[in-house]
Amino acid sequence: MSNLPATILLSTQGSIRTITINRPEKMNALNRDMYGALSRALNGAAGDFAIRAVVLTGTGSNFTAGNDIRDFMENPPAAQDSEVATFLASLLDFPKPLIAAVTGNAIGVGTTMLLHCDVVIADKSASFSMPFASLGLVPEAGSSLLFPALVGYQRAARIFMTGESFNAAQAVEMGLVAEVAPDALIAAMAIAEQIAAQPPTAIINTKALIKASKHDAVAAVMRAEFELFSLALTSDEAMQAFMNFMAKKATEKVQSKGAK
Repeated sequence: MSNLPATILLSTQGSIRTITINRPEKMNALNRDMYGALSRALNGAAGDFAIRAVVLTGTGSNFTAGNDIRDFMENPPAAQDSEVATFLASLLDFPKPLIAAVTGNAIGVGTTMLLHCDVVIADKSASFSMPFASLGLVPEAGSSLLFPALVGYQRAARIFMTGESFNAAQAVEMGLVAEVAPDALIAAMAIAEQIAAQPPTAIINTKALIKASKHDAVAAVMRAEFELFSLALTSDEAMQAFMNFMAKKATEKVQSKGAK
């Protein structure tokens, strides 16, 4: 697909399409253009009969640091047809097997998108967090329904409300991650190849059946989350949290340079 920015890479190996988030200098943080590109990449794979499985990963030492805060401040995704909303819808409706390979940080949407993947492989460096409330926001991507259903209400409430992170071993115990591997991408590709060798219609129908009981409920929750998320983005509370976040990052950057 020639209409993708350099921050989203596509490669195809046999019947497996790999989508790589490629902004390592920003810890693969996602901006508006990247959300749009991810949506187009997923929809393109969905409509390509030759593609039987998709692997989602990130360049370098991080999966994704989640939303680019500055981009969110300048371009708040307030509409249901925004690039962010379109990406989340493409995740929810993606009909083929979606396997994620997670290295390093998976923050915010970097964790919530994994709830829509069929298999998630992480390496030991993986760290997961959903600090929405800490930024004056609310959960997104249907995570307010999917995450408590996965880990239980109290555990989900604690993670959402404190913003605390959890590691790869904890993610396996929770059921968010299927396996911790020395090389997450190699392991994810091996699983994708195994799945891609199966009869494709049977695989698509199996995924549809597994997801059927929650699909409509998740879609409804995602719409409600997005409305509250959009309102929160423009609130004084969120603006102050964003400014504090960026100030902290700027201080850390200066300290890091001083240490060198």
